[in-house]
Amino acid sequence: MKEKIEMKTFNIGDEVTVLDDSFSGKVKGFRKDRVVIETPEGFELDFEAQELVKIADTGDMKSLFSSQSLSSVLKDKEEPKKRSFVKEKRSKKDDFVLEVDLHIEKLVPNKKGMSNYDILTLQTETAKRQIDFAIKNRMPKVVLIHGVGEGILKAELDFLLGRYDNISFQDANYRKYGLGATEVYIKQNPDR
Repeated sequence: MKEKIEMKTFNIGDEVTVLDDSFSGKVKGFRKDRVVIETPEGFELDFEAQELVKIADTGDMKSLFSSQSLSSVLKDKEEPKKRSFVKEKRSKKDDFVLEVDLHIEKLVPNKKGMSNYDILTLQTETAKRQIDFAIKNRMPKVVLIHGVGEGILKAELDFLLGRYDNISFQDANYRKYGLGATEVYIKQNPDR
């Protein structure tokens, strides 16, 4: 019943606009509890009566909206609001952290046939190569993920990192890496 009462508020030929869309047009007819409108481009679209607002006769709408608020509603509907984004200026170098996973499964496809010495040598050489790469490319920070294990690789890494003059190192962020990682800071201007 309610829909039929709402249908009677629109007459064929009324100028209408769709509330939550960018369509407007003239009421052309009614189909199965829906209002059929024809757009200025000639398309026929049907909507529920509560989705439409009469725009030709604003006198009927004065009880619902003041003329000023109706025009602001229609203006808001036509012009999309621009969103503003505040961007923080940060250096890309500050955001980038080179993470090197030294777990043997990440370094070789198959460790079969490798002795513990071979594995440890490959892991320390990989760490040295990545540290040298970071120094050459002026990266401020490297994280070496070595795992907890028995601590042999960590001891080797501590020895290796202690041989560099322009770096400092410490255990990495526990929340992110747990106990099995070392954070390496590279001093960019060691002379100062």
